[in-house]
Amino acid sequence: MDCHIDYRAPSDLLEDKVILVTGASAGIGRAAAIEYARHGATVILMGRSVNRLKDVYDEIEAMEAAKPAIFPLNLESATRQDYASVAVKLAEAFGKLDGVLHNASQLGERVSVADYDLDVWASVMQVNFMACVGLTQALLPLLQAAPNASTLFTSSSVGRQGRAQWGAYSTSKFATEGFMQILADEHRDSSLRFNSINPGATRTEMRRAAYPDEDPTALRTPEEIVPTYLWLMGAESHGVTGQAFDAQPPRR
Repeated sequence: MDCHIDYRAPSDLLEDKVILVTGASAGIGRAAAIEYARHGATVILMGRSVNRLKDVYDEIEAMEAAKPAIFPLNLESATRQDYASVAVKLAEAFGKLDGVLHNASQLGERVSVADYDLDVWASVMQVNFMACVGLTQALLPLLQAAPNASTLFTSSSVGRQGRAQWGAYSTSKFATEGFMQILADEHRDSSLRFNSINPGATRTEMRRAAYPDEDPTALRTPEEIVPTYLWLMGAESHGVTGQAFDAQPPRR
Protein backbone atom coordinates (compact mmCIF):
# COMPACT_ATOMS: atom_id res chain seq x y z
CA MET A 1 0.00 0.00 0.00
CA ASP A 2 1.27 3.46 -0.86
CA CYS A 3 2.59 5.24 2.22
CA HIS A 4 0.64 8.43 1.53
CA ILE A 5 -2.67 6.60 2.03
CA ASP A 6 -1.82 5.83 5.66
CA TYR A 7 0.25 8.96 6.23
CA ARG A 8 0.29 10.27 9.80
CA ALA A 9 0.96 13.97 9.65
CA PRO A 10 2.78 15.82 12.43
CA SER A 11 0.55 18.36 14.16
CA ASP A 12 2.61 21.29 12.85
CA LEU A 13 2.82 20.00 9.25
CA LEU A 14 1.28 23.15 7.77
CA GLU A 15 2.32 25.75 10.34
CA ASP A 16 2.32 29.28 8.84
CA LYS A 17 0.98 27.98 5.50
CA VAL A 18 -1.85 29.67 3.61
CA ILE A 19 -4.03 27.22 1.65
CA LEU A 20 -7.05 27.84 -0.59
CA VAL A 21 -9.69 25.11 -0.84
CA THR A 22 -12.48 25.28 -3.43
CA GLY A 23 -15.70 23.43 -2.75
CA ALA A 24 -14.89 23.79 0.94
CA SER A 25 -18.45 23.79 2.21
CA ALA A 26 -19.09 20.03 2.13
CA GLY A 27 -17.67 16.58 1.58
CA ILE A 28 -13.99 16.17 0.79
CA GLY A 29 -13.36 19.90 0.57
CA ARG A 30 -14.76 20.47 4.03
CA ALA A 31 -12.79 17.56 5.52
CA ALA A 32 -9.54 18.68 3.88
CA ALA A 33 -9.99 22.31 4.94
CA ILE A 34 -10.59 21.29 8.56
CA GLU A 35 -7.57 19.00 8.60
CA TYR A 36 -5.36 21.63 6.97
CA ALA A 37 -6.40 24.03 9.73
CA ARG A 38 -5.89 21.38 12.40
CA HIS A 39 -2.32 20.99 11.17
CA GLY A 40 -1.51 24.69 11.36
CA ALA A 41 -2.64 26.28 8.09
CA THR A 42 -4.62 29.44 7.56
CA VAL A 43 -7.35 28.13 5.27
CA ILE A 44 -9.25 30.16 2.68
CA LEU A 45 -12.69 28.61 2.26
CA MET A 46 -14.14 29.04 -1.23
CA GLY A 47 -17.60 27.92 -2.29
CA ARG A 48 -21.05 29.06 -3.39
CA SER A 49 -22.96 28.90 -0.11
CA VAL A 50 -21.92 31.49 2.45
CA ASN A 51 -23.99 29.80 5.14
CA ARG A 52 -22.34 26.43 4.62
CA LEU A 53 -18.91 28.05 4.51
CA LYS A 54 -19.71 29.75 7.81
CA ASP A 55 -20.43 26.35 9.35
CA VAL A 56 -16.94 25.18 8.34
CA TYR A 57 -15.48 28.48 9.55
CA ASP A 58 -17.14 28.02 12.96
CA GLU A 59 -15.88 24.45 13.24
CA ILE A 60 -12.31 25.55 12.54
CA GLU A 61 -12.58 28.47 14.95
CA ALA A 62 -13.85 26.14 17.68
CA MET A 63 -10.62 24.13 17.28
CA GLU A 64 -8.67 27.28 18.20
CA ALA A 65 -6.77 26.93 14.93
CA ALA A 66 -5.53 29.82 12.80
CA LYS A 67 -8.45 32.05 11.84
CA PRO A 68 -9.76 30.99 8.41
CA ALA A 69 -11.13 33.25 5.69
CA ILE A 70 -14.32 32.93 3.66
CA PHE A 71 -14.26 33.71 -0.06
CA PRO A 72 -17.64 33.04 -1.72
CA LEU A 73 -17.46 32.46 -5.48
CA ASN A 74 -19.78 30.64 -7.86
CA LEU A 75 -17.38 28.89 -10.22
CA GLU A 76 -20.19 28.12 -12.65
CA SER A 77 -20.46 31.81 -13.57
CA ALA A 78 -16.95 33.00 -12.62
CA THR A 79 -15.04 35.12 -15.14
CA ARG A 80 -11.40 36.09 -15.62
CA GLN A 81 -12.20 39.31 -13.74
CA ASP A 82 -13.39 37.23 -10.77
CA TYR A 83 -10.18 35.18 -10.78
CA ALA A 84 -8.09 38.35 -10.97
CA SER A 85 -10.07 39.84 -8.07
CA VAL A 86 -9.41 36.73 -5.98
CA ALA A 87 -5.68 37.04 -6.63
CA VAL A 88 -5.60 40.75 -5.76
CA LYS A 89 -7.49 40.28 -2.50
CA LEU A 90 -5.40 37.30 -1.43
CA ALA A 91 -2.20 39.20 -2.25
CA GLU A 92 -3.35 42.10 -0.09
CA ALA A 93 -4.35 39.84 2.80
CA PHE A 94 -1.58 37.22 2.74
CA GLY A 95 1.09 38.10 0.18
CA LYS A 96 1.58 34.43 -0.78
CA LEU A 97 -0.21 31.15 -1.25
CA ASP A 98 1.38 27.90 -0.07
CA GLY A 99 -1.24 25.61 -1.50
CA VAL A 100 -4.42 25.24 -3.54
CA LEU A 101 -6.82 22.31 -3.47
CA HIS A 102 -9.09 22.43 -6.52
CA ASN A 103 -11.88 20.33 -5.07
CA ALA A 104 -15.11 21.88 -6.43
CA SER A 105 -16.76 19.64 -9.01
CA GLN A 106 -20.09 19.20 -10.76
CA LEU A 107 -21.41 15.77 -11.74
CA GLY A 108 -23.66 16.64 -14.68
CA GLU A 109 -25.80 13.99 -16.32
CA ARG A 110 -25.38 10.21 -16.31
CA VAL A 111 -26.57 9.62 -19.88
CA SER A 112 -25.03 8.66 -23.22
CA VAL A 113 -23.19 11.25 -25.30
CA ALA A 114 -26.03 11.11 -27.84
CA ASP A 115 -28.52 12.25 -25.19
CA TYR A 116 -26.31 14.71 -23.30
CA ASP A 117 -27.55 18.31 -23.00
CA LEU A 118 -24.79 20.55 -24.34
CA ASP A 119 -25.56 23.37 -21.91
CA VAL A 120 -25.08 20.96 -18.99
CA TRP A 121 -21.88 19.70 -20.64
CA ALA A 122 -20.55 23.28 -20.85
CA SER A 123 -21.46 23.94 -17.22
CA VAL A 124 -19.59 20.83 -16.04
CA MET A 125 -16.52 21.80 -18.05
CA GLN A 126 -16.66 25.31 -16.61
CA VAL A 127 -16.78 24.21 -12.96
CA ASN A 128 -14.53 21.17 -13.18
CA PHE A 129 -11.93 22.42 -15.64
CA MET A 130 -12.05 26.02 -16.85
CA ALA A 131 -12.35 27.38 -13.29
CA CYS A 132 -9.20 25.40 -12.38
CA VAL A 133 -7.41 26.94 -15.36
CA GLY A 134 -8.56 30.48 -14.59
CA LEU A 135 -7.87 30.33 -10.88
CA THR A 136 -4.49 28.67 -11.25
CA GLN A 137 -3.39 31.18 -13.89
CA ALA A 138 -4.41 34.11 -11.67
CA LEU A 139 -2.84 32.62 -8.54
CA LEU A 140 0.53 31.58 -10.01
CA PRO A 141 2.35 34.73 -8.82
CA LEU A 142 1.13 34.08 -5.26
CA LEU A 143 2.19 30.44 -5.46
CA GLN A 144 5.59 31.52 -6.75
CA ALA A 145 5.92 33.88 -3.76
CA ALA A 146 5.84 30.87 -1.41
CA PRO A 147 8.92 28.65 -0.93
CA ASN A 148 7.37 25.27 -1.85
CA ALA A 149 3.79 25.73 -3.00
CA SER A 150 1.61 22.72 -3.82
CA THR A 151 -1.39 22.70 -6.16
CA LEU A 152 -3.72 19.69 -6.06
CA PHE A 153 -6.32 18.89 -8.69
CA THR A 154 -9.24 16.57 -8.07
CA SER A 155 -9.43 13.76 -10.59
CA SER A 156 -11.42 10.53 -10.83
CA SER A 157 -11.06 6.96 -12.01
CA VAL A 158 -13.17 8.02 -15.03
CA GLY A 159 -10.60 10.75 -15.70
CA ARG A 160 -8.00 8.04 -16.28
CA GLN A 161 -10.16 5.47 -18.07
CA GLY A 162 -13.25 6.66 -19.94
CA ARG A 163 -16.52 4.98 -19.08
CA ALA A 164 -19.94 4.93 -20.71
CA GLN A 165 -22.47 7.53 -19.50
CA TRP A 166 -19.88 9.65 -17.69
CA GLY A 167 -19.78 12.21 -20.51
CA ALA A 168 -18.75 15.68 -19.43
CA TYR A 169 -17.54 14.67 -15.97
CA SER A 170 -15.11 12.11 -17.38
CA THR A 171 -13.97 14.51 -20.10
CA SER A 172 -13.39 17.30 -17.57
CA LYS A 173 -11.23 15.04 -15.43
CA PHE A 174 -9.15 13.86 -18.41
CA ALA A 175 -8.58 17.54 -19.19
CA THR A 176 -7.64 18.21 -15.58
CA GLU A 177 -5.04 15.44 -15.62
CA GLY A 178 -3.51 16.89 -18.78
CA PHE A 179 -3.52 20.43 -17.39
CA MET A 180 -1.75 19.22 -14.25
CA GLN A 181 0.94 17.52 -16.33
CA ILE A 182 1.45 20.63 -18.45
CA LEU A 183 1.89 22.83 -15.37
CA ALA A 184 4.31 20.36 -13.81
CA ASP A 185 6.41 20.31 -16.96
CA GLU A 186 6.36 24.08 -17.38
CA HIS A 187 7.56 24.55 -13.79
CA ARG A 188 9.86 21.52 -13.54
CA ASP A 189 12.84 23.78 -12.74
CA SER A 190 11.06 25.52 -9.85
CA SER A 191 9.92 24.50 -6.38
CA LEU A 192 6.26 24.56 -7.44
CA ARG A 193 4.53 21.19 -7.57
CA PHE A 194 1.32 20.13 -9.29
CA ASN A 195 -0.37 16.77 -8.73
CA SER A 196 -3.79 15.17 -9.01
CA ILE A 197 -5.78 13.07 -6.56
CA ASN A 198 -8.44 10.50 -7.34
CA PRO A 199 -10.42 10.34 -4.07
CA GLY A 200 -12.05 7.03 -5.03
CA ALA A 201 -15.45 5.87 -3.81
CA THR A 202 -16.19 8.23 -0.92
CA ARG A 203 -19.32 8.98 1.11
CA THR A 204 -20.27 12.34 -0.46
CA GLU A 205 -23.35 14.01 -1.93
CA MET A 206 -21.94 13.65 -5.45
CA ARG A 207 -21.28 9.95 -5.01
CA ARG A 208 -24.84 9.47 -3.78
CA ALA A 209 -26.18 11.30 -6.85
CA ALA A 210 -24.04 9.18 -9.18
CA TYR A 211 -24.88 5.87 -7.48
CA PRO A 212 -28.30 6.28 -5.80
CA ASP A 213 -28.68 2.54 -5.15
CA GLU A 214 -25.31 2.16 -3.42
CA ASP A 215 -25.01 1.59 0.32
CA PRO A 216 -23.11 4.69 1.53
CA THR A 217 -22.06 3.01 4.76
CA ALA A 218 -19.83 0.68 2.70
CA LEU A 219 -17.76 3.67 1.57
CA ARG A 220 -14.94 5.52 3.28
CA THR A 221 -15.79 8.93 4.69
CA PRO A 222 -14.04 12.11 3.50
CA GLU A 223 -12.18 12.22 6.81
CA GLU A 224 -10.74 8.75 6.18
CA ILE A 225 -9.11 9.71 2.86
CA VAL A 226 -7.54 12.99 4.01
CA PRO A 227 -4.02 11.58 4.69
CA THR A 228 -3.07 11.80 1.01
CA TYR A 229 -4.30 15.40 0.89
CA LEU A 230 -2.10 16.24 3.88
CA TRP A 231 0.96 14.44 2.51
CA LEU A 232 0.78 16.29 -0.80
CA MET A 233 0.53 19.66 0.94
CA GLY A 234 3.37 19.03 3.38
CA ALA A 235 7.16 19.03 3.30
CA GLU A 236 7.50 15.29 2.75
CA SER A 237 6.18 15.63 -0.81
CA HIS A 238 8.63 18.37 -1.83
CA GLY A 239 9.91 17.58 -5.29
CA VAL A 240 6.93 15.36 -6.14
CA THR A 241 5.18 16.82 -9.18
CA GLY A 242 3.29 15.77 -12.29
CA GLN A 243 1.94 12.62 -10.67
CA ALA A 244 -1.53 11.11 -10.34
CA PHE A 245 -2.36 9.76 -6.88
CA ASP A 246 -5.16 7.62 -5.44
CA ALA A 247 -6.39 8.54 -1.96
CA GLN A 248 -7.44 4.99 -1.14
CA PRO A 249 -6.63 1.45 -2.27
CA PRO A 250 -8.61 0.01 -5.22
CA ARG A 251 -11.92 -1.54 -4.23
CA ARG A 252 -12.08 -5.32 -4.44
